[in-house]
Amino acid sequence: MRVLHVCSELYPLLKTGGLADVMGALPFAQKQEGIDARVLLPGYPAIFAGIPETYVVAEFFNFAGHILLRYGEYNGVGVYIIDAPHLYDRPGNPYHDQWYQDYTDNYKRFALLGWVGAELATGLDSWWNAEVVHSHDWHAGLTSAYLYNKGKPAKSVFTIHNLAYQGRFAYQHLYEIGLPAGMFHVDGLELYGEISYLKAGLYYSDAVTAVSPTYAKEITRPEFAYGLQGLLGTLEYQGRLHGILNGVDEKIWHPNNDPYITEHYKLKFMTGKKKNKEQLQAYFNLPQNPDAPIFVMITRLTEQKGVDLLLETTDEIVKQGGQLIVLGSGAQHLEQGLWGLTQYYPQNVAVKIGYDEALSHLMVAGGDVILVPSRFEPCGLTQLYGLKYGTLPLVRKTGGLADTVVDSTSENIKAGIATGFVFEDADPQGLRYALNNALNLWKKQRLWFSVRANAMAQDFSWALAARHYLALYNRI
Repeated sequence: MRVLHVCSELYPLLKTGGLADVMGALPFAQKQEGIDARVLLPGYPAIFAGIPETYVVAEFFNFAGHILLRYGEYNGVGVYIIDAPHLYDRPGNPYHDQWYQDYTDNYKRFALLGWVGAELATGLDSWWNAEVVHSHDWHAGLTSAYLYNKGKPAKSVFTIHNLAYQGRFAYQHLYEIGLPAGMFHVDGLELYGEISYLKAGLYYSDAVTAVSPTYAKEITRPEFAYGLQGLLGTLEYQGRLHGILNGVDEKIWHPNNDPYITEHYKLKFMTGKKKNKEQLQAYFNLPQNPDAPIFVMITRLTEQKGVDLLLETTDEIVKQGGQLIVLGSGAQHLEQGLWGLTQYYPQNVAVKIGYDEALSHLMVAGGDVILVPSRFEPCGLTQLYGLKYGTLPLVRKTGGLADTVVDSTSENIKAGIATGFVFEDADPQGLRYALNNALNLWKKQRLWFSVRANAMAQDFSWALAARHYLALYNRI
């Protein structure tokens, strides 16, 4: 089966969030399952730097100007790159400038991505055409609309990684991106008087997936749906909405072969975990105390991720002799709040503002508990990394977090199924309750080790996800 993934990021070449991690793993896992999977990406500088050997497979002129389509291989998977320097050759972030202002031509940059995705199902590359076009998040949402407008020459799948970002643009751009006015309708592209690239992906695709079964249910409810509950409820009713859980790329995220850490370990040989903990404490100049539980958090610093809840409950960790280490960047008031904690509790709290891939691996390997207290979380990957590394996830019961972590109640511990700590309400009391549970279990090391063993035995491989996607492609 020939499957084309249309997306805007690919780990490790270009990453702003979890989408890149998925795209850096799923097509490669599908290849292992016998699917002829390829990827289409905008020609950002980082993509060309990572795939320097390409050749031109098509040249054309459309609403976006003069465009070359190049083809190369990355780790054995075919990659199409849209060579349009006037649209994509910009330093830094793929979506906005250094002042966090969205590029004013984003409507055209990502319409072109969708247009090329659809054309690759109808002979744009004379040697290969897609049978299933699988597009990801709003950047690729127009792919399914272009396919629909061409008479649906291939089946289309759209994956929601985060419904909060919708790609909304002014109506007048419709004429510039080559779609007919008849598609601008409540039963089509229109959302609150604007074109929504995300809604296009939802409405025109043969199947829609969310990145966890619980998130697929949650987004049909008004509090999670961002105004799209009617459409999502209809998709659920029609059997077109599915939840398929993301996986973990074990070539990158496994404590026994992690390329970023020096002290490897596995379930039966855990000495390396202690050594990673020592290195982590040393990195942040925290007291070298093996008995202090280390709580780690690696995240975008936003309210969605529950960072404000952590600010209000850090005293609980400190009071009971724990240490807290946070890596991330985001909202200025949350960054300042975290800096304030390091001044107030210099022996217990450490923070690094920014993004540091190597440090994130050391934190997962050296921590004891990984915090993911999100208000909503489509899938979440850090809790999956935590499970794999025996760093017990502490999560709110939402989205993929609810699907992957089993609370350490006495019944669950006895039954051998507990893997972390779960709380219900997105408020400081809820988080404080879960922190107390973790700190109490830490005092019973024998039980802690049994929960840790359960966590490390969980299987969230990409091979599993690839098989679920293949079943879905076959169904449509």
